[in-house]
Amino acid sequence: MSPMPVPQELPGVQDAFGRPLRSLRLSVTDRCNLRCKYCMPEDEYAWLPRETLLTFEEMNSLTGLFTELGVDKVRLTGGEPLLRKDLGTLIRLLLQNSRIQDLALTTNGILLAEQAQILYEAGLHRITVSLDTLQPERFRALTKRDMHRQVLEGIEAVGRSGFKTLKLDTVAIRGFNEDELADLIEYGKRVRAEVRFIEYMDVGGATEWSMDKVLSRAAILETLGRRYGAIEPVIEESSAPAQRFLLPDGTTFGIIPSTTTPFCASCDRSRLTADGMWYLCLYAKDGIDLRHVLRNGTSPQEIKGLIRSVWQGRKDRGAEERKALERIGVREERLIEIDRLRRDPHLEMHARGG
Repeated sequence: MSPMPVPQELPGVQDAFGRPLRSLRLSVTDRCNLRCKYCMPEDEYAWLPRETLLTFEEMNSLTGLFTELGVDKVRLTGGEPLLRKDLGTLIRLLLQNSRIQDLALTTNGILLAEQAQILYEAGLHRITVSLDTLQPERFRALTKRDMHRQVLEGIEAVGRSGFKTLKLDTVAIRGFNEDELADLIEYGKRVRAEVRFIEYMDVGGATEWSMDKVLSRAAILETLGRRYGAIEPVIEESSAPAQRFLLPDGTTFGIIPSTTTPFCASCDRSRLTADGMWYLCLYAKDGIDLRHVLRNGTSPQEIKGLIRSVWQGRKDRGAEERKALERIGVREERLIEIDRLRRDPHLEMHARGG
């Protein structure tokens, strides 16, 4: 694996490959009200003890230290973040920090219809809703829940609430929803949302991931090209994971090709779990316990120094390393065995805000 190019003239703290600390995914809960096959298909999980969960004040304090080191984009995640009560309180706390230029939230949409207006009034900037299918029976098969209608109602509520930006995330799975790609694009047009197709990723260990279920970027573009004609890439400078494309009618959509074309070279994001474990990569098996140092009376300057030193030593290239396993034919092996997931819930995606 060749060395990654070092980005030039990047502000703030940089890691060993010159990648800046710019984006924080802040998980507010590990609980979820769905059991999606690609994320957490088991009926029961080992949950984080409630007494270990960070308070909103603790989340705000830690986020503030990250912003002093260069973070200006924060995304609230879960589990399902809308299961955390009074989320508007956290949003208002975070937005007192002028360094945060972009505060977004990713949700499965089930509770969005009743909370969209609250989130907007609290000041949330953007919402992304997970929507993998437009067919209720497929949704039920994927999630083990009969809540498709609630998701669509939540999406409709976003526009009524005043939000100007809405994205829809679709995990593209061969044999499941490849025949709905254009339908999802058309639905996105109707609700004024940009659709992003995500290649099925082999994170965690509870899922039955296999390479033959991955609908690649090339396959997605080929399918949509047959429907719409020539598709052009959008040329822009961005560290966002999605590559954006333009249809002949001016509609834009995105593809996140993490499995076939990893973007480790430009990754500027890390993850803070609901109980304060900091992970430098979605594929990381070990994290740094910031809750312990926070509750142990460590000064803010010392915690900031810890964050700085850890990031400066960061060499994570998790998606590239998983991709490299294809050459020796062992990528199909689980990243993490299920027994280990049950002993340490941090290792599954629902705990670290995939």
